[in-house]
Amino acid sequence: MQTNRLRVKICCISSVEEARTAISLGADALGLVSSMPSGPGVIPEETIAGIAASTPPGVNTFLLTSLQDPDAIIEQHRRCGTDTIQLVDALPDGAHQEIRRALPGIRLVQVIHVLDRESIAEAQRVAPHVHALLLDSGNPKLAVKTLGGTGRTHNWEISRELVAAVKRPVFLAGGLTAENIGEAVAGVRPFGVDLCSGVRTGGKLDPEKLKRFFEEAGKIRIV
Repeated sequence: MQTNRLRVKICCISSVEEARTAISLGADALGLVSSMPSGPGVIPEETIAGIAASTPPGVNTFLLTSLQDPDAIIEQHRRCGTDTIQLVDALPDGAHQEIRRALPGIRLVQVIHVLDRESIAEAQRVAPHVHALLLDSGNPKLAVKTLGGTGRTHNWEISRELVAAVKRPVFLAGGLTAENIGEAVAGVRPFGVDLCSGVRTGGKLDPEKLKRFFEEAGKIRIV
């Protein structure tokens, strides 16, 4: 029986020092947050570019963007230089294909904010056009959109159905900690997980929380 290691992305990285800490403890990927309508972790594009340039091979760098215009996303990525773009809001029809044509070799990860069962249909529509999906607990329907970093879990039963319904790797985000990671992965069966607030204290990356998280995550195998 084949087993796979759970992939872990640490988001809201704010500096080269935080990036080094996350990588030293086992991070497979780093999340670098550009301008957002709300939420934590936003850093200047110059800082994103610096962290991306200093990250060693084998660790992926995700540019989190709330932009929805494909030309603007392409230009932002060229300034930032990550190997992956995480799209935290929905894009118009055809936009994913336009970005992929302009940026060959750059992976696209579309965030699906799990509000109800309509999220499954949304994921099925977009999955063929991206490399992976990420399930989060934001709400883009609010007057001031929440597009991540909420620290809240969502309905993992819907997330499990979604994972089974698409043929793409799926990351799970939203309120994950060392205490609930085992239950979350057992319930949803994602390819990987993504966390921010669960490994921070006072907004800063907490090495002890991060170490405990990786200890628990290291016990998990996806069958």
